[in-house]
Amino acid sequence: MAISFDNALGVHPHTLNLRAERSKVIAGNLANVDTPGFKARDFDFQAALAQVELRHQPHTSSSAGAELMYRNPYNNSIDGNTVELGVEQAMFAQNAMDFETSLTFLNMKFRGCRQP
Repeated sequence: MAISFDNALGVHPHTLNLRAERSKVIAGNLANVDTPGFKARDFDFQAALAQVELRHQPHTSSSAGAELMYRNPYNNSIDGNTVELGVEQAMFAQNAMDFETSLTFLNMKFRGCRQP
Protein backbone atom coordinates (compact mmCIF):
# COMPACT_ATOMS: atom_id res chain seq x y z
CA MET A 1 0.00 0.00 0.00
CA ALA A 2 1.46 3.34 -1.11
CA ILE A 3 1.54 6.23 1.31
CA SER A 4 0.56 9.74 0.25
CA PHE A 5 3.01 12.10 1.92
CA ASP A 6 0.75 15.06 1.25
CA ASN A 7 -2.04 13.39 3.20
CA ALA A 8 0.29 12.06 5.89
CA LEU A 9 2.21 15.28 6.51
CA GLY A 10 -0.62 17.75 6.05
CA VAL A 11 0.14 21.42 5.97
CA HIS A 12 3.47 21.20 7.82
CA PRO A 13 5.83 21.11 4.79
CA HIS A 14 4.06 24.15 3.34
CA THR A 15 4.31 25.91 6.68
CA LEU A 16 8.07 25.36 6.75
CA ASN A 17 8.40 26.74 3.22
CA LEU A 18 6.43 29.85 4.09
CA ARG A 19 8.42 30.39 7.29
CA ALA A 20 11.67 30.11 5.30
CA GLU A 21 10.39 32.63 2.74
CA ARG A 22 9.38 35.02 5.51
CA SER A 23 12.85 34.70 7.05
CA LYS A 24 14.36 35.79 3.74
CA VAL A 25 12.07 38.81 3.53
CA ILE A 26 12.78 39.92 7.10
CA ALA A 27 16.52 39.31 6.65
CA GLY A 28 16.39 41.54 3.58
CA ASN A 29 14.80 44.24 5.69
CA LEU A 30 17.50 43.88 8.33
CA ALA A 31 20.23 44.02 5.69
CA ASN A 32 18.86 47.36 4.48
CA VAL A 33 18.36 49.01 7.86
CA ASP A 34 20.74 51.85 6.88
CA THR A 35 19.73 52.17 3.21
CA PRO A 36 18.08 55.56 2.62
CA GLY A 37 14.59 55.27 1.18
CA PHE A 38 14.33 51.49 1.69
CA LYS A 39 10.79 50.34 2.48
CA ALA A 40 10.39 47.38 4.86
CA ARG A 41 8.35 44.51 3.39
CA ASP A 42 6.56 41.53 4.84
CA PHE A 43 3.66 39.23 4.07
CA ASP A 44 0.68 37.97 6.01
CA PHE A 45 1.67 34.43 6.95
CA GLN A 46 -1.87 33.28 7.75
CA ALA A 47 -3.26 34.59 4.45
CA ALA A 48 -0.43 32.96 2.47
CA LEU A 49 -0.97 29.64 4.25
CA ALA A 50 -4.70 29.82 3.57
CA GLN A 51 -3.99 30.33 -0.15
CA VAL A 52 -1.67 27.32 -0.20
CA GLU A 53 -4.29 25.18 1.56
CA LEU A 54 -6.99 26.27 -0.90
CA ARG A 55 -4.94 25.18 -3.89
CA HIS A 56 -4.36 21.66 -2.53
CA GLN A 57 -1.33 21.32 -4.78
CA PRO A 58 1.64 19.28 -3.60
CA HIS A 59 4.95 21.11 -3.48
CA THR A 60 3.40 24.49 -4.20
CA SER A 61 5.90 27.29 -4.52
CA SER A 62 5.68 29.06 -1.19
CA SER A 63 6.32 32.54 -2.52
CA ALA A 64 3.43 32.24 -5.00
CA GLY A 65 0.89 32.60 -2.20
CA ALA A 66 2.79 35.31 -0.37
CA GLU A 67 1.93 38.83 -1.49
CA LEU A 68 4.63 41.19 -0.25
CA MET A 69 3.29 44.32 1.37
CA TYR A 70 4.99 47.40 2.74
CA ARG A 71 5.18 47.74 6.49
CA ASN A 72 4.03 50.94 8.18
CA PRO A 73 6.70 52.17 10.59
CA TYR A 74 5.95 53.16 14.16
CA ASN A 75 8.39 56.08 13.86
CA ASN A 76 9.22 57.92 10.65
CA SER A 77 12.85 58.37 9.72
CA ILE A 78 14.35 61.42 8.08
CA ASP A 79 15.87 59.46 5.17
CA GLY A 80 12.60 57.66 4.28
CA ASN A 81 13.77 54.23 5.46
CA THR A 82 10.90 52.34 7.13
CA VAL A 83 13.00 49.54 8.65
CA GLU A 84 12.97 49.63 12.44
CA LEU A 85 15.76 47.48 13.81
CA GLY A 86 14.04 46.36 17.02
CA VAL A 87 10.79 45.53 15.24
CA GLU A 88 12.55 43.52 12.54
CA GLN A 89 14.69 41.65 15.07
CA ALA A 90 11.60 40.74 17.11
CA MET A 91 9.75 39.54 14.00
CA PHE A 92 12.76 37.52 12.86
CA ALA A 93 13.06 35.89 16.29
CA GLN A 94 9.32 35.10 16.41
CA ASN A 95 9.44 33.63 12.91
CA ALA A 96 12.46 31.51 13.87
CA MET A 97 10.61 30.13 16.89
CA ASP A 98 7.54 29.43 14.75
CA PHE A 99 9.80 27.64 12.23
CA GLU A 100 11.17 25.43 15.01
CA THR A 101 7.63 24.66 16.17
CA SER A 102 6.59 23.68 12.64
CA LEU A 103 9.69 21.53 12.30
CA THR A 104 8.82 19.77 15.57
CA PHE A 105 5.31 19.03 14.30
CA LEU A 106 6.72 17.70 11.03
CA ASN A 107 9.15 15.46 12.93
CA MET A 108 6.26 14.12 15.00
CA LYS A 109 4.37 13.34 11.79
CA PHE A 110 7.39 11.42 10.44
CA ARG A 111 7.64 9.47 13.68
CA GLY A 112 3.96 8.64 13.42
CA CYS A 113 4.44 7.35 9.86
CA ARG A 114 7.27 5.08 11.05
CA GLN A 115 5.26 3.44 13.80
CA PRO A 116 3.46 0.23 12.76
